[in-house]
Amino acid sequence: MSRSLRLGAAAVALVVVLGAIDLAPGRGDTKATAASNQACVPDREVTLYAEMVDGHLGYGRTPDTAKVPGPTLTMYEGQCLAVKLVNHTDQRASVHAHGVDYSPASDGTPLNNGCTPPGGTRTYVFGAHKPTKRPDGTVDNGSAGYWHYHDHCRGTDHGTDGIQQGLYGAFIVRRAGDPLPDRPPFVLVFMDDSINLRLAPHTPMFVANEGERVEFVVIGHMNSVHTFHLHGHRWADTRTGLATTPGQDVRSVDNHILGPADSFGFQVVAGEHVGPGAWMYHCHVQFHADGGMSGLFVVRGPNGEVSPQLQAAIDRFMGEDHAAMSAEQM
Repeated sequence: MSRSLRLGAAAVALVVVLGAIDLAPGRGDTKATAASNQACVPDREVTLYAEMVDGHLGYGRTPDTAKVPGPTLTMYEGQCLAVKLVNHTDQRASVHAHGVDYSPASDGTPLNNGCTPPGGTRTYVFGAHKPTKRPDGTVDNGSAGYWHYHDHCRGTDHGTDGIQQGLYGAFIVRRAGDPLPDRPPFVLVFMDDSINLRLAPHTPMFVANEGERVEFVVIGHMNSVHTFHLHGHRWADTRTGLATTPGQDVRSVDNHILGPADSFGFQVVAGEHVGPGAWMYHCHVQFHADGGMSGLFVVRGPNGEVSPQLQAAIDRFMGEDHAAMSAEQM
C-alpha cells in the first residue's frame, strides 16, 4: 500500500536479499565463535541487491526490485542472521548495522576491511541477544529496538555517498511476545530536505483501515536535525510505542526529535479516538515542512471505505498529481 520509491535495476546493484521478513523467535547461538570470527552462528540467510535506479542507489531483494529505503530486516532476540551482499555497483559498498551484535569482520567499514568490492559478494553476520543480568548486578537490556542499516564504504570511509544516494533501510529487532502490526512496517527516512528522497506530494502515502495496528519506523540521515510529527495519533514513549498497563506512568508523545543516524519506531491503532481521515505526517521544523517534508497517513473506514470527505482531503494534498497517485494507493 505504501508509495515508497521503488527503483528498477540498472548498472549498479548492491544485493542484499532481505524483505519485510518477520523471523519467528529462534535459537541462534549469540556467543562469539573464534573459529568463524562471527558474533553468532547464523540460523537464517538473506541476500540483498543494490542497484542504480532513477539516478539513485537502492538495496533490493532481487536486482530489479531495489528501492529507497531498502527492504526492512526483521529478527527476534536470540536469532542470528547472515546477510549476503552482492555488489553490482561500480564502487565498494557494504551493510553496516546499528543496534545488533557483530564481529569486526561484519562491521561493514573500511577500518575493519569490511567493504564488498564492485561485482563482489560478502556475507555479514548479525546477532540479537536477549536481556541478561551481568555479574555486577547491572542489566544488559537486550537487542530489541527499531534500528537501521546502511552503506559505510561508498564515496568515503563513512559511506557518505552511499547514504546520500539511498543505500539504507530499517532493521527491527523484536522481543518474543511483542505485538505484531497488521501491515508491513511504514518506513520513513528524513534526510536533509527530503523524505525517502522525495518531496511532497510525492512522499509515501501510507494506507490502513480504521482499527488496524500499524508500525512506523523513522530514521535520520546526513546533516540536518528534524522532528517527526504525526497528526491525530499519539504513542507511548516506550520501546514499542505501546503501554502495557492501564494508567501506566509513561508519557504519550506525537512529536519526536530526530538527528542524523537516530532511529525510533512505534505502533499505533489506525484512527483510534479520531476515526478515518487524511492524517498528515511531517517534519515540524517549519522551513523543512514548507519545503516539502510532509506526507499522508490515510485511514480508511473499517472495511476500507473512502468517504467523499476523505478523498477530497487527499486530492487537496496531491494537487494536480492526485489523479494517478491517489488512485494507485486507494
